[in-house]
Amino acid sequence: MKPVLYLCLFLVGLQVQALPNPNHRNKHKKERRHSVGHHGHVEGENLAHMRIAPSNAEFAFRFYKQVAKEGGNKNIFFSPLSLSTAFAMLSLGARSNTLSQLRKCLAFNLTEMEEQEIHEGFQHLLQLLNDPHREIQLSMGNTLFIDERLKLQQKFLDDVTNFYHSEAVSMDFQNSEHAMKEINNYIKEKTHGEFVDLLKSLNKNTQMILTNYIYFKGYWEDPFQSYNTKDDDFFVEAEHSVKVKMMYKKAYYNIHRDKKLSCWVVEIPYKGNATAFFILPDEGSMSQVEDALLQDTVLNWSLSLQLRKINLYLPKFSISGSYDVKKLFLKMGATDMFSDNADFSGVTKDALLKVSKAIHEAKLNVNENGTEAAAVTMVEMVFMSAMIDPLEIKFNRPFLVMVFDKSTNGILFMGKVVNPAATED
Repeated sequence: MKPVLYLCLFLVGLQVQALPNPNHRNKHKKERRHSVGHHGHVEGENLAHMRIAPSNAEFAFRFYKQVAKEGGNKNIFFSPLSLSTAFAMLSLGARSNTLSQLRKCLAFNLTEMEEQEIHEGFQHLLQLLNDPHREIQLSMGNTLFIDERLKLQQKFLDDVTNFYHSEAVSMDFQNSEHAMKEINNYIKEKTHGEFVDLLKSLNKNTQMILTNYIYFKGYWEDPFQSYNTKDDDFFVEAEHSVKVKMMYKKAYYNIHRDKKLSCWVVEIPYKGNATAFFILPDEGSMSQVEDALLQDTVLNWSLSLQLRKINLYLPKFSISGSYDVKKLFLKMGATDMFSDNADFSGVTKDALLKVSKAIHEAKLNVNENGTEAAAVTMVEMVFMSAMIDPLEIKFNRPFLVMVFDKSTNGILFMGKVVNPAATED
């Protein structure tokens, strides 16, 4: 059996503005596990990555709600951390209103945190995620593919290298076929073959492509047994069901019944320092649970978890999602960077740049063994327990899922499963 698979891609394009603007350039245990979502500070410590965790969580929930609002009753899956990292890196070159809008969209408040702390947070987060001694396989990185004719600001290059551990690769974007082949090979390698020939075309004015990838492979701490997996019904709607392979396990899990929101929360941990929350709203309660998706809500769930023996039913499923991030960000208030008012003078003084497109694609496959996940972010720049009977919790209707890295309190992946039998989104 292959392990669970998550995948994400994110692409952003920046292009030279059409008209120059002279005015700017510019995881059964007796002890409770570590609480997920707890961002309170540890006395005597001031860990940089913990400082940005609340903002990254807030952005994740904002983005989810915007996607849910736009997408209707469909599967949702994305990597908020990939998005946050890519745009935070891009913000190093943004100035004036473009920068302030981008910070606000990413939920960073400079009255609470200095800009340097934001980038130091991502710097530390990347170091922790890339620790080779972790039991789970997790890696994250960034690369700038730069047109050989474009001269970047040295400070921008130094900062993306220092804070985001980004490589800088010179490339002839005029030879678009070769450039696409190089970038696609990079993406294929970093996502362990999950994205093949992802980049289909290049704008003739492409000057830079900024990429962010995240790869995660983990195994359930207590795997499901395949012989317990049976055919069952999953109710996409009250009167509409699809057939799924339903996994089953009687075991001890940390669970919580949120009476106010009418939902069950089940924590399924991975071997190593990662875990997943599966949230099952009562029939008709999905909307109120989605509306309440906030950092405090997840923190409350985390602190309210209690170890209990349950009969757990969870479907095997594969879902995917594709998002126009430009469209979503515009509605989230980040407008200037997509227009001729964009100010990316911190990237280069040689040309006026703007974001031409931003997309995010993701795939998720859940089965008996665990989770494998990958994500890529690209930026294309072109000119402008008591002894009682076990409780049964059956995920046979739409539910939510969040995958956390507990060492950084980061939400690696987030989504909603409406139809586990759907082959595409």
